[in-house]
Amino acid sequence: MSTPLKQIHLAAHFPGVNNTTVWSDPEAGSHIEFSSFAHFARTAERAKFDFLFLAEGLRLREQGGNIYDLDVVGRPDTFTILSALAAVTDRLGLTGTINSTFNEPYEVARQFASLDHLSGGRAAWNVVTSWDAFTGENFRRGGFLPQDERYSRAKEFLATATELFDSWRGDEIVADQTSGTFLGDARAGAFAHQGQHFDIAGQFNVPRSPQGRPVIFQAGDSEEGREFAAAAADAIFSRYSTLKEGQAFYTDVKGRLARHGRTHDQLLILPAATFVLGDTDAEARELAHEVRRQQVSGATAIKHLEFVWNRDLSAYDPDGPLPDIDPDPGEHTIARGRAQVRMYRDPLAVAREWRELAAANKWSIRDLVIETGNRQSFIGSPATVAETINSFVQADASDGFILVPHITPGGLDAFADTVVPLLQERGVFRTEYEGTTLRDHLGLAHPGTEAHQERAAS
Repeated sequence: MSTPLKQIHLAAHFPGVNNTTVWSDPEAGSHIEFSSFAHFARTAERAKFDFLFLAEGLRLREQGGNIYDLDVVGRPDTFTILSALAAVTDRLGLTGTINSTFNEPYEVARQFASLDHLSGGRAAWNVVTSWDAFTGENFRRGGFLPQDERYSRAKEFLATATELFDSWRGDEIVADQTSGTFLGDARAGAFAHQGQHFDIAGQFNVPRSPQGRPVIFQAGDSEEGREFAAAAADAIFSRYSTLKEGQAFYTDVKGRLARHGRTHDQLLILPAATFVLGDTDAEARELAHEVRRQQVSGATAIKHLEFVWNRDLSAYDPDGPLPDIDPDPGEHTIARGRAQVRMYRDPLAVAREWRELAAANKWSIRDLVIETGNRQSFIGSPATVAETINSFVQADASDGFILVPHITPGGLDAFADTVVPLLQERGVFRTEYEGTTLRDHLGLAHPGTEAHQERAAS
């Protein structure tokens, strides 16, 4: 008996602040006007995607003390955007990244419960921590948490928010107009939490929402992040979009579920994936090369090299050779708020490797940055891309993908019009939404009143 085909989960990421977005392309639109978000969301819903995803930026990146203006800069508030999108979509899930380091459980739980009500059960929360004091300078507490305490706070933050979500069973509102009784339980929403990071008590003022709780996402790739996801998340984002790396990550994270009393289908693994489509595979490869050169201008190449060298390299020619001076491995980086700073923990070793690559391939600075940077995950004709995505999911390299186009807001349109129909023909992607909530789309159970009863008895 053959194994049934896995159903593919697809989502769309509005890129926001990053240098993969080609903001200088004539087809690119605003990254802050609502029309861009609305177009993007409507395209994702037309294609029957599971959800739209917004990342979060609590501080703009800097280089040499100035705003890094080669990215698309500025990011409006997540809840404001998602609430507005709830009014122009009907089924598409609405996922937002909200930081657990600089917020409070009551406030965040209230916002997500409200969004779940407004959207009819389509809210999801990507729980993240903040890793640097640079971001924390925008907040009263600053970068007050050492690294080993970030996940401790995040775990308690999520547990506390869950207590708030579950403080309403869902049957307390009677609203009997004849008797004049509105609330059947005067203790609805009562909570009390006392722990290392939070000591709060009161009554939660948002009744139980359609999903009971928002879908919980997690994005950490560290040991702590993977364990956190296995214990408490409904889905985890992954940065591994190649087959071999994807399978290794999939096996590792899914293998952690059993010790938390969970099964494989209770956690979805969804890598981010970029793509370039062409009428033929050869045309797509040419377009992908053009896109990479658009993404890495000469100025961008120099700035990227400065991440590693930790020096002002503005006098160097991006079409010339790499600097002959070594990086400054000092404690203070000139590139603040960038993930690459964490990636290049040994800049002297990275510089040696890059010099060897550049010499062997006769690469300029710009060539090197293009060739060593992130390439598109899927390149080819619609048929090739559909086949590759399906093969990855069926081979347990992922449960689906979060697509990140390089053009917004229209960069998702071609995928929706050409690749999605091919996946539907294969029987591995829905042709219509079968449920109304994001949990329905993802195949996740809705938390019932038993969670409230368990807490009340404990």
